[in-house]
Order: sequence, then C-alpha cells, then structure tokens
Amino acid sequence: MKLSSYRFKETLVMDFLTEDRFRLSRHLLFLVFFFLLLYSARFWHWYSGIYQYYILFFVYIMLITMVYINIYVLVPRFFFRAKYITYLILLVLMGVIGLNIIGYGFKTLFSDFRIINIKKEGEKGSIYEGVLMCVPIILTTTTVKLLQKWIHDNKRIMELSNLTLQMELNELRNQINPHFLFNMLNNVKALTRTDPEKASTVIVKLSEFLRYQLYENSEEKTLLASEIDFLSNFLALEKIRRENFSFDIEADTENRASKNIFIPPNLFTTFVENAVKHSADISGKGSYIRIIIRVDNKELFFTCINSRDPKFMISNEKYSGLGLANSKRRLELLYGSTFDLKIDSGEKEYTVNLKIPV
Repeated sequence: MKLSSYRFKETLVMDFLTEDRFRLSRHLLFLVFFFLLLYSARFWHWYSGIYQYYILFFVYIMLITMVYINIYVLVPRFFFRAKYITYLILLVLMGVIGLNIIGYGFKTLFSDFRIINIKKEGEKGSIYEGVLMCVPIILTTTTVKLLQKWIHDNKRIMELSNLTLQMELNELRNQINPHFLFNMLNNVKALTRTDPEKASTVIVKLSEFLRYQLYENSEEKTLLASEIDFLSNFLALEKIRRENFSFDIEADTENRASKNIFIPPNLFTTFVENAVKHSADISGKGSYIRIIIRVDNKELFFTCINSRDPKFMISNEKYSGLGLANSKRRLELLYGSTFDLKIDSGEKEYTVNLKIPV
C-alpha cells in the first residue's frame, strides 16, 4: 500500500512538471514562490513609502525576465544543443547586464527615495544579495528544463519500443496463423485421397476454426475458456482424421477465477500442433495427447504430453520448427522473464510445461 502510494505521488509530481495541462499552474506556482523569496530580502526596505513596492516589482520583473530568457532561449538553443561554453558565456553576460540595469535603476530612478543614512556597504550588500538569490533560481529552472526533456525523451523511447514490440508481436502472430492453416490443409489433402467423407467433415470443422481466427484471434486477449474450446475442437478434428488416437483435456473451466482469465490468442496452438505431429505412429498403435491447464496463485500452468514413435521422423523440418520458434519469441515479447517454458523430448513421450502470469 505504501509503495503504490509512493508511486502515485511520484507520477503526480512528474506529470505536474511535464504535462501541458499543468503549465499554467506550474508557472503561477513558480512566480508566487519567486515573489515570496524576493519579498523576504532587505533591499526594498531601504526606500520610503510606496516606492518600496515600486522597486520591489522593478527588481522582480528584471529577475523574472532573466529567468525566462534562460528557460526559453538559452537552454533550448544552446544547452540542449551541446553548446555548453556558449551557454555559460551568454548566461554570465545576461546576469551582468541584468544586474547592471538593476543597479542603474537604484542610482537614477529611485535614488531620490532612499532613506537617509544608508551606507555604501549596505548598497553593495544588496547587490550581492540579488546575485546570490538569482543564481540558484536560474540553476534550478535549468535543472527543471533538463528534467522535463529527459522525461519527454524517455516517453518517446518507451512509445517507440512499445510500437516496435507490437509490430513484432503482430508479425509473429501472422506467421503462426498461416502455419496452422498450412498444416490443416495438408491434412485435408491427405484425406481427400483416402476418405472423402471424412475430408468433407474436416472442411466443415475447418470453417469453424477460420471463424474463430477471424473474430477472436484479431483481439489482443481472448478468454481462456474460448482457447480451451478451440484446442478441444482441433483435437476432436484430429480424432476424426486418425484412427487409434485419443486425447484428454483437464481444465478447471468451471472455476469462477478461470472464467475471468484472458490470455493472448493461440498461445498454446503451436505446442498442441507439435504434439499432434509427434504423436503420429506409423506402426498403427494407439497414440494419445493429454493436456492439463490449471490456475494457481495468479499463475497459469499449461502441460501438454503426447506419445511418440521413435521411428517416426517429421518431414520438412524447416516448417515444423517455424511455429515453435515463433511461439518462444512471442512469449519473450509478451512476458519477458516472467514466463517459464520447459520441453522434454523422451523416447516415448514429448512433454511441454509452460508457466505464465495471469
């Protein structure tokens, strides 16, 4: 609770310093603060009557002008362009000119209104007091401008990184979907020669898959229950195509928490596709796939186990490895270091264990 409160305050301060909607409030706060700082000085008390306030506002306007010249002219045109020596020379020159104008005003415009018995040392002290007051204010405003630029640059870098990440994710997803369709069409092609009736059933089921891809896969997230239904239909379709094939999906979809879980679409599709390919048995023996999906303590655990025939080698390794490589990269982009993927390739079983945060 304390950490979230600290982050909220930190974000609020950053927004106040950088967001355009706070610009007026930001400047008003600075002008009031600077005026109160100047009001606490001694020099304007050395003049009589209402001229005290005249000279106070005269000095205030001069110093504020110097500050804003620094903020909007010197810093962006010289400091931000790495012309540091030029910036320093112009800053010192502006300070000397500004303080001389103030000193000239003291001697000419307001000299007749000074209280008698003010010593020369006091007048020099007021000049030094003005310098000491002006320098930290200018340095502070320069620091604030640097902080604003740093925050804006970081936001631009983050936006560019997010855009690049999203483009790569879309590209990977667009590679995985045709890869899945490619495998399905190969299955249909094989069935049209051996069992045309099954092939027509597969084509009807395939239309359902394409409908899912069209309406749900285009979203960033889909319900976990929808993804499980998709995998169930896919394996049911494989069961129609292949004899001596069985599958089992264990998922606590009735759990209230599971019903509200959203995951990226087709997150498990490639692993199940690989399980289907690796589970093929040329000897005609029974083959199986077992899928376990559970949610525990805000983590989703996906396990896919399939039987395999050591004698069976998948043809065209170029295409068989494409989906798995893309899925791994997609997991890296989506979850960074928070996911865990382990693949165990044994002689009789092929096991995939995946853990992701939800």
